[in-house]
Formats: sequence, C-alpha cells, structure tokens
Amino acid sequence: MKPRTDAEHQERMRKLKVAQDRKIASKTIEKGLIIVHTGTGKGKTSAALGMVVRAIGHGMKVGVIQFVKGAMQTGEKAVFDRFPDLVEFKPMGEGFTWDTQDRSRDIAVARAAWEEVKRMIADPSYRMVVADELNIVLRYDYLPVDEVLAVLADKPAMTHVIITGRNAPQALIDAADLVTDMTQVKHPFREQNVKAQRGIEF
Repeated sequence: MKPRTDAEHQERMRKLKVAQDRKIASKTIEKGLIIVHTGTGKGKTSAALGMVVRAIGHGMKVGVIQFVKGAMQTGEKAVFDRFPDLVEFKPMGEGFTWDTQDRSRDIAVARAAWEEVKRMIADPSYRMVVADELNIVLRYDYLPVDEVLAVLADKPAMTHVIITGRNAPQALIDAADLVTDMTQVKHPFREQNVKAQRGIEF
C-alpha cells in the first residue's frame, strides 16, 4: 500500500472526525449501565476497579462487594480505604470453593454478600456498585440467577452495576448493556510457573 502524503492523511482524518462527531451527537441517552466482565482471561476485576477509580475521580459514591475474595489483603483495598466518604469496599468472601470445601457455608457467605449488594443498589446515593466474582457464585448455584436479574431490573435508573467473574450466565449477558469477554492469550502462572505477585494479582 502506497504511503499517504500529509495532505491525504489530513483529509482522511478530517472525514473521520466529521463522521465521529455526527455519531457522538446522535447519542443522547444517559442511564445507569449493567456491565459484565467475564471470560477466562486476567483483568476482569482490574477493569471494574479501574472504573471505580474513574467514578471517585468524578466525586461519585461507589460500593464494592467481593464475593470470593477476602481471605487475603489486596492493594486495591488499601487504596480505596483512603477514600471512606466515596468508597465502601467490602471483601466478604472466604476464598475459592476448593479452599473452603463447605458448600453450605459458601452459600451462606454468598447470601450475606448479595444482601449487601442489594442494599447498595437500592440506595440511590451509590452511583456505582461492583459485585466482584458474582458470576462464580451464580455458576455454583449459590444464588438464583432470577433473583439477581430481578434486582438489576429494578435498580435506580442512574446506578451503574458492574458484575465480574468467569462463566457469566447467558441470561445475565442478555440483560446487560455492556459485556466484555476477557480472552487469555498467555499467562505466566500457566506457562512459566510464576506465582501470583503483589501488585499484579493482588
């Protein structure tokens, strides 16, 4: 392909800007979104917590409930604890199912965390609520998917709800406004026997 001259490049970018400006001007709806981060790749929680940082930068109150995590201290909790007026960050899990090995207790812990998510969603002072690893809980049938969908359908109009975890159920994907599937291409834990590292995984 022949390289473009500066003038050709400028004209092409001018046309792209006109088209992009027209597209942006046509988007007039503002609403709270249901966002799902799923897939086998790393970055689901990281992406959600990046949105939390963005939200608190705009002075928005955010609630974060972690369903599976909680057995270890994480860097993100240390950061968000510095913003007590804007972020309520509650790791309520007790570790992965292979750690706990107690289904009844896992269900009880999941129910307690879900009640906190419901409380936050129902409170319009929270502009964003993150249900981290909720998809894991749904996959193991610790909570009914229909109950989750009913709460999401009845949420305040301007509240964003972000749900993370592998294996999001299709019904949740269908109900969401934005779904991202993280695809794993390489991971040092699998390919190089590199352990989970501070600042990267937690």
